[in-house]
Amino acid sequence: MTALEKYWESIRGKRIAVIGAGVSNTPLIVLLRQAGLPVTVHDKKQADALGERYTELAALGVSFVLGEDYLDTLTEDVVFRTPGLHPLHPALVEVRARGGTVTSEMELFFEVCPCPILGVTGSDGKTTTTTLVYEFLTRAGHTCHLGGNIGKPLLPEVDTMQPTDLAVVELSSFQLMDMQRSPTVAAITNLTPNHLDYHKDFQEYVQAKTAIYAHQKPGDRLVINLDDPVTQTLDFNPASEIWGCTKNGTVQNGVYLQDGTIYIAQDGAARALMPASEIGIPGAHNVYNVMMAAAVVQGRCTDAEIVQVARTFAGVEHRIEFVRELEGVRYYNDSIASSPTRTIAGLQSFPQKLILIAGGYDKQIPYDVLGQPICQHVHTLIVTGATAPKICASVAQAESSDKPVIQQAADLAEAVRLAHAAARPGDVVLMSPASASFDCFKNFMERGKYFKELVQSL
Repeated sequence: MTALEKYWESIRGKRIAVIGAGVSNTPLIVLLRQAGLPVTVHDKKQADALGERYTELAALGVSFVLGEDYLDTLTEDVVFRTPGLHPLHPALVEVRARGGTVTSEMELFFEVCPCPILGVTGSDGKTTTTTLVYEFLTRAGHTCHLGGNIGKPLLPEVDTMQPTDLAVVELSSFQLMDMQRSPTVAAITNLTPNHLDYHKDFQEYVQAKTAIYAHQKPGDRLVINLDDPVTQTLDFNPASEIWGCTKNGTVQNGVYLQDGTIYIAQDGAARALMPASEIGIPGAHNVYNVMMAAAVVQGRCTDAEIVQVARTFAGVEHRIEFVRELEGVRYYNDSIASSPTRTIAGLQSFPQKLILIAGGYDKQIPYDVLGQPICQHVHTLIVTGATAPKICASVAQAESSDKPVIQQAADLAEAVRLAHAAARPGDVVLMSPASASFDCFKNFMERGKYFKELVQSL
């Protein structure tokens, strides 16, 4: 009997609720029904909004509690929460108070996964770093399973995983917040204010991220960015073996940049890996991503395998993704940039002043840090969405005599038209919103795809 089968048996006879029939939970619901377990889905959406997903799950015998009051009758014994529902929501607090269990698809995956898990979190760069880890390991011949916050639930693959495989998982603060297990190798890219519409404050957000190493065991590895000021203030698990990444000095264990060359150090002995200039994806932030990923895979990949991938890796969709060149103007999609620090990294990836399209849903995070970089790297700023006033205010407050021309757009379609009209041969148009997408789109992927469609239609 597999670990997953044992888990199913442990909850057999209990009433089971799954909150949210989204991407991460739908495979879980299917697995529960395949195991012969009764499931009630609680979802804020009505049946017509769930569409085909409702029809498919209903055909499996799933019960539903739908609509605005979907949490009012949460009386089940075992509750799987959606990552988007805060673990301290009153309805979940009540479940625990009466002796019920609150868990998640990710928590269950960590419990039943038969192979080592390598996890990456952080505010910026976690998807690129996670993907690089996967590519490094795959090039080295490992059988790897890539998933988590990167968009693919891994629970359905558990029964096919072997102990010699590796699971590479991107983890969000939503997923980590109440986790009681940590990856064998964990990495934190950096920590900046984000998702403050969900977390009560920045401290809670940071605390959620630390769950990635809080439960590590002796021999487990934690890779950290030594140049990130917030990461430097964390209290680490004494069981974790710390590997640092830095551009400002050397390390005993980790990866560092010195005189343009990336070095790997282990027990104080350093060896050159590659010139940073040979990394295939642009931007100083991507040097960090390569360094972090290289530290994660130490002991499982050769230096040559890491270098081969780093030189040829073309990047991840929606991350400073080249869309097209039209009339001498290059258009880039950086829809993943849902916070000011991500957009700043995107701006610093180009040697010239450019046209920036920014703005979107307001996550209640500060924008004051964005004004100065915009003045330094942008000649025309086109803003749209709820955060447009905050972005404009940050530019107005910046100490610069060379401020960009600012244009307001009603929506992304108008923003692209304005950018096209303002652009001249040699220009770069970068859509890097510094904001979430939820005002107009389901997620940043949908926003990025729409931007690409708009650019291709010019």
